[in-house]
Amino acid sequence: MAKTYEEINQRIHRGDAVILTAEEMIEYVRKNGVKKAAKEIDVVTTGTFGAMCSSGAWLNFGHAEPPIKFQRVWLNDVEAYTGVAAVDAYIGAAQLSETEGFEYGGAHVIEDLIRGEEVELRATSYGTDCYPRKKIKTQVTLEDLNQAWLLNPRNSYQNYTAATNSSDKTIYTYMGKLLPNYGNVTYTTASQLSPLNNDPYFETIGIGTRIFLAGTHGYIIGEGTQFNTEVPRKNGVPVGAGATLSVRANLKEADPNFLKAATFTGYGVTLFVGLGVPIPILNEKIAERTAISDADIYTHILDYSVPSRSRPVVKTVNYADLRSGRVEINGEEVRTSSVAPLKKAREVAETLKKWIEEGQFEITRPLEAFKPAELRPMRHNVHYVGDVMEKAVIVEEDADIEEISQLLINKNVNHILISREGRLEGIVTSWDVAKAVASGKKRLRDFEVRGVITAKPTETLGIVAERMRKNGISALPVVDNHNKILGIITAENIARFIDIK
Repeated sequence: MAKTYEEINQRIHRGDAVILTAEEMIEYVRKNGVKKAAKEIDVVTTGTFGAMCSSGAWLNFGHAEPPIKFQRVWLNDVEAYTGVAAVDAYIGAAQLSETEGFEYGGAHVIEDLIRGEEVELRATSYGTDCYPRKKIKTQVTLEDLNQAWLLNPRNSYQNYTAATNSSDKTIYTYMGKLLPNYGNVTYTTASQLSPLNNDPYFETIGIGTRIFLAGTHGYIIGEGTQFNTEVPRKNGVPVGAGATLSVRANLKEADPNFLKAATFTGYGVTLFVGLGVPIPILNEKIAERTAISDADIYTHILDYSVPSRSRPVVKTVNYADLRSGRVEINGEEVRTSSVAPLKKAREVAETLKKWIEEGQFEITRPLEAFKPAELRPMRHNVHYVGDVMEKAVIVEEDADIEEISQLLINKNVNHILISREGRLEGIVTSWDVAKAVASGKKRLRDFEVRGVITAKPTETLGIVAERMRKNGISALPVVDNHNKILGIITAENIARFIDIK
């Protein structure tokens, strides 16, 4: 039995529509079957509350006296984009404060505004005949602005990958703190509550769909950036990242309970956004898809210690596994945790359900369907360590200073690697040898450097150049995953391809 948008909206207006959250729908279908669910249930509500860095706000400040055309503008020392009309600006959630760095950013400005706080506006201009003013500094509130739109180019990933860290040091990412040696796994998708997992082929979701956004009514204005439909699927849902949404709402109507600024240590500022999409149950197929559970939604656990857009897959798991708090990696139990609070996602779905039940929210038919799209990487020249590394000069750990000195001269090199059965043990430089001779040291263990910083052949030159710069060194041994010596890469090797200053 098929239903129409008009029939569902009539039931909403009469007050007899049956609304369930996506989690309630799972249980209903389990007990009653898909056929009855398609007949009895009118709308399923979804929800997500995650860190959505690709968010921001368009703001119009009104004209000053005399008028100014913003060339550059700051809100609480966070710079906004002004390359449009005179007093319009877009502030990105991830933009950092020029004075507070990671501790404050565009997301905090947006949250301060919706909480009714005053924000310092500072702007400069080159000045023109019609916009003669060159500087302004004042205080503004959200109510002072003519328009304030939450306009987010990429929100609500259909699914996303989980993260772990195989390296021997803690790393800090947009997936949170990742402990060394597979110490933890983090994930971010609302799984069975996630909007695009409940309508994975966008049968009811498209341009013009009315949604819950930041505690008010919003709209989908198009596919989000990095929208990707050409992905492997399991049970209809992408395994890992898939589609995204571009969305808009009136910031003046937003609820600070559903819009929260945050800082991820070592990564930067982001904005947690509450977003929910109502799924009208038009037929049995849609009813069946909205009953998908965590056990049927899969994602890859990726190794985030690899600085590449193509991180290796450590394991593929379902969300029932992730939400259990433990997964097995290499025979060991590893703790899992979500960086997106499920409690808040449930609150989004429940609030949207209440709005519909009370007749405050009507279902809309999409004006236009999304078109299939494939995510492409940036077009640029990429050079890898393995392509430019050179053969290393290697000695065994029992070598003496005379042998090393002769090698430095005869091979015309500045670095010699110390090996034990082919595996890296240490490194010495010509400077190390000069200091050893000056101080009378002759045994290699008295002047070699241990705990060597290394590179992998699959790393890019840009990543390795930054590692050299941070550590004040001019060469890195290249090793495999078992610390076997493959070669060496020097600043001179890299300088032939990129500027390392």
